Amino acid sequence: MSEHVYKSVEITGSSTESIADGVRKAVSRASQTVRHVEWFEVVSVRGHIANGEVEHFQVTVKIGFRLEAGDQP
Repeated sequence: MSEHVYKSVEITGSSTESIADGVRKAVSRASQTVRHVEWFEVVSVRGHIANGEVEHFQVTVKIGFRLEAGDQP
């Protein structure tokens, strides 16, 4: 089994539906531009309130992706 090296970035997904949907949107968007996305970690959750109601959720996630041979860490 080969050894892997990973890099991580933090991004924030938002959703009017749920925290989980915010995570899914962040992971989906990262996967469109970053190869080898393999894990995520929820860093923080916050939201926006309008007229006393939750308007949308903002979920910051750390996205981990595997570096290819020759990539800079």
